[in-house]
Amino acid sequence: MDFVIGGLAASGAGLFSNPFDVLKTRMQLQGELQAKGKHAVIYRNTIHAAYVVAKNEGIRGLQKGLGAALILHSVRNSVRLGLYSTLQKEGYLTDQKGKTIMHRSFVASALTGAAGAFIGSPMFLIKTQLQSRAAQHIAVGHQHHHEGVVGALRSIYNAHGIKGLWRGVNGTMLRALVGSSAQLTSFAVTKDMLKEYESLKDSPLMTSIAASFISTIFQTVAITPFDLVSTRLYNQGVDASGKGLLYNGIGDCFLKIWRAEGFQGFYKGIGPNYMRLAPHGALCLVFWDILKDLHLKYTTTKKINSF
Repeated sequence: MDFVIGGLAASGAGLFSNPFDVLKTRMQLQGELQAKGKHAVIYRNTIHAAYVVAKNEGIRGLQKGLGAALILHSVRNSVRLGLYSTLQKEGYLTDQKGKTIMHRSFVASALTGAAGAFIGSPMFLIKTQLQSRAAQHIAVGHQHHHEGVVGALRSIYNAHGIKGLWRGVNGTMLRALVGSSAQLTSFAVTKDMLKEYESLKDSPLMTSIAASFISTIFQTVAITPFDLVSTRLYNQGVDASGKGLLYNGIGDCFLKIWRAEGFQGFYKGIGPNYMRLAPHGALCLVFWDILKDLHLKYTTTKKINSF
């Protein structure tokens, strides 16, 4: 049940966060491997990017890749949150007083995040390529011409087989190691700290919301460079053998971005990334807490009634 709860929580959050994911993807691909000031700036900031997309592609353009995103969030987080919740319930992540043990939570969230990223990698690949596809005059990055999730799956599989569907998986697993450990650990620790305040002791929902927004700050700063690299690896064009046309792998991607775009290049799209992660993280973790509490109450009531 923990795995179902994790998947449902993430899917619900994905409906609200996907437009910012589209904007983040476009801004991360803008000026790819070009120095600042040497390329056209189509998307100036988050608000301007939303305006440009809506004007040229309609409101539906802000929800590109939604189907793939919902499947991705459901699959990835059912694994990530399900495994983490199981470890938490078994007492591996807390001390005798129920407080989170930070280093254990860090390792557990990193490993469960990487496991979820591996399973969900094909959908992340397709989501990125669908979100990057734009009207010609506002297009950035390589343009893949998939018509939808099923068409993309068929096209990639026919061209490059199973290996093609998991192209770039190393990048997304590294991204997940960093992002998941930063998010879940800071969320758990922050929630423990907030529970000490009298005004929040009887408000578990407000405690979860506050903790999630604070944890997202840590997550965004930590994950953005790895998220950008993952986006670039997934979206690049490939040759007939499935080899990337721009990057040979994670290390090569980091090096080329550093040389061409500098340190700031790694933080392209950080604005919409936070605006994506904040509501998604808040809603996902709050839904997760609510669903866990409902499941706990249901099982407790069922046990009482059985006696």
